[in-house]
Amino acid sequence: MIRDITIGQYYPADSVIHKLDPRVKLAGTIIFIVSLFLFSSFTGYIVVALFLGTVIKLSKVPFKFIVKGLRAVFILLMFTVVFNMFLTPGKELVHFFGNIRITEEGLRVAVFMGIRLILLIIGSSLLTLTTSPNQLTDGMEKGLSVFKKIGLPVHEIAMMMSIALRFIPILLEETDKIMKAQSARGADFETGGFIKKAKALIPILVPLFVSAFRRAIDLAMAMEARCYHGGEGRTKMKPLKYKKRDSMAYFTCFAYVGIIIAVNIIANKFIGV
Repeated sequence: MIRDITIGQYYPADSVIHKLDPRVKLAGTIIFIVSLFLFSSFTGYIVVALFLGTVIKLSKVPFKFIVKGLRAVFILLMFTVVFNMFLTPGKELVHFFGNIRITEEGLRVAVFMGIRLILLIIGSSLLTLTTSPNQLTDGMEKGLSVFKKIGLPVHEIAMMMSIALRFIPILLEETDKIMKAQSARGADFETGGFIKKAKALIPILVPLFVSAFRRAIDLAMAMEARCYHGGEGRTKMKPLKYKKRDSMAYFTCFAYVGIIIAVNIIANKFIGV
């Protein structure tokens, strides 16, 4: 399951999505995430799913590889669905012992929440899968450059976020190696109750934290050796410049927003589903 987490990983491919300016992909991801919370109908989510499917097709990233990331959050997804199903008041459909019951509104909210989380995870993963850490840093810094006027350390924030994303797959790989090493020494992470499983994590967390701090120190020393002192006065090897395909991508995002707003109005007023 550790290897199934796709957020933070980069999948190299020769696609139009990979070639887009990182600022376009960041803006498109934000627009996509916001659009997920505008719908309360199945019709709207169909439009969102079709748009996301088209982007995945253009990215040339295997759909199986993207969906693989859902396995790591399956438990969180199930908790969210179950809690919404049983704790939302409304018209009763099924009654269990005590006050436990499934309502029509709870079932509807649970289904919508499950779909929303799945689309959110897939859409967010697509950003890092099609954008290298360096491009992501440059895109964040350039996109947030307007906040420099109020004294916000934009370059440092973008660098920290990029390093954090870059370290996700590294730490996951390190965790997988430690678990295999501890299992070879006789450690058991599967059997027993909650307390026993929690104690079994100590032989994993201790070496993982030691490794993470060691990597952080090595990275800090490497940055100091290269005379890194923040973003002041630094130049870019590959300055970001908008191209025709980026303008088309922005136009597509605005058209997508217009379509989802129109679909949402029509679904609420006329269809009601």
